Amino acid sequence: MRLRLPSVALATILAVSLAACGGSDSGSAPVQPQYQPQITNVADSFGFQLTGVANGDGTLSYTWHNTGTMASVDRSSAVSAGSVTLTLRDAAGAQVYQGALDGATGSVSTVAGAAGDWTIVVDFTHTTGTINFRAQKQ
Repeated sequence: MRLRLPSVALATILAVSLAACGGSDSGSAPVQPQYQPQITNVADSFGFQLTGVANGDGTLSYTWHNTGTMASVDRSSAVSAGSVTLTLRDAAGAQVYQGALDGATGSVSTVAGAAGDWTIVVDFTHTTGTINFRAQKQ
């Protein structure tokens, strides 16, 4: 006795099988993994560390409350490949700092900006290593 599946059931089985195997070879890039950095985000102090990045790409954005008009940025990343850019915008949306985190170490200051909820953006491309920095009210 031969089992015959209705065409809808057969199509469903094929679709689920393709999805489970990653679909057809269409040449598309694999989906990037979710990055889970260690974050400390309290008023006037923000810390960021993302370890074990291997040829990773991503843009991560955070809101940080700074009661001051400036911040000190302490950079201590260990990046062996790729590029990492850190951008800080003040509560009015003005860019108060932008700089590389790949190879840059030490402390720098932002320019003066508006106190309140600042935006911190970490943008990394083809990066391998550890991304690490801290921003503090100055």
